[in-house]
Amino acid sequence: MSRPNGGSNPVLEILALFVVVYLAQVIAAIVGMATMTTLFVLEMPIESQPWTIVTSVYAHGSLDHLLSNSIALVLFGWPIARATTRLRFHAFFVTTGALAGIAQVSITGAIAAISTDASAAGVLGASGAVFALMGYLLAGNRLSDGLAARFDPPLWVTVVIFVVLAATITILTAAPQVALIAHFTGFLVGLGAGRLGVLEVGSEPRGRSSRGL
Repeated sequence: MSRPNGGSNPVLEILALFVVVYLAQVIAAIVGMATMTTLFVLEMPIESQPWTIVTSVYAHGSLDHLLSNSIALVLFGWPIARATTRLRFHAFFVTTGALAGIAQVSITGAIAAISTDASAAGVLGASGAVFALMGYLLAGNRLSDGLAARFDPPLWVTVVIFVVLAATITILTAAPQVALIAHFTGFLVGLGAGRLGVLEVGSEPRGRSSRGL
């Protein structure tokens, strides 16, 4: 299928942003790690460095981190990008990435505030947004839409299924130094967005038998 706007693929634009931001991180680190952290790492209190809500989404901690997120972005983002507009894709990516990052630092910060054994670490990386794309692709395809229309589960059942599914995927992809809360949040938001079809262009309301993906 072709993109509705026929323009450049936003996945390629985001990949280019990844590279540009990573080079900026390297330069900033040469100046000083404090500078790199100030510019690209989202941490508490968020209001002290509000720009990192956005910059942290495109920043990465290492080349391996950058490569793994780039591969996942192409895998899960490409079919979605072909079925929506460039603007909607970019807005979805940065919004879900920011929400995932905010959830990560807010919850870990709250835990650290009441526990002497926990610390509030900053977060950076596109994993939250990538997990949102994964969730969107899973919930927003024709098969998922057809099953939902056939069985028509109550809203609370859908919510429970999504939470359990997000928790399962998060646990299965867990690894040391991974922002699990960001992954869970991104995937859960992506599932909800996919079910609602927020990236569909010129489509009928949710509940019809066909989707754009």
